[in-house]
Amino acid sequence: MGAGSPAEAQQRGARPAQKAPEKEKEPPPPPEQPAPYDRDLMRLAEIIGSLAFLRGLCAAPDAAEWPSRMKALIEAEGVTPNRRDRLAGAFNRGYRAYAVTYRICTPAAQEAVTRFVAEGERLSHGLAGRFGG
Repeated sequence: MGAGSPAEAQQRGARPAQKAPEKEKEPPPPPEQPAPYDRDLMRLAEIIGSLAFLRGLCAAPDAAEWPSRMKALIEAEGVTPNRRDRLAGAFNRGYRAYAVTYRICTPAAQEAVTRFVAEGERLSHGLAGRFGG
């Protein structure tokens, strides 16, 4: 009798696979407790994302500052990977919300910038006043 195909011959002569010993599972980390200012901080990140898009679209002199400001915010507040992801996600939401709406700088886009700058100032002053920093 022939061995059949080479694959069958290899399978018959192969040793059964042995399972690697299971490592003790580490308990999951405790759920991240949100800071009392998280809602405002996420909104600020979203505003920075919107401004990053709109200021670039309108060729504003400070257009390059907005991504840098977000990077500084993530470095200061992104103490865990989950928190960094949430901050980056808020920035991206703000950016994309206007990227799908505007293709050119319009008076409406400029008005949105004015409102976002005012709201961002209120949020940042409020956060610094209540929570320090």
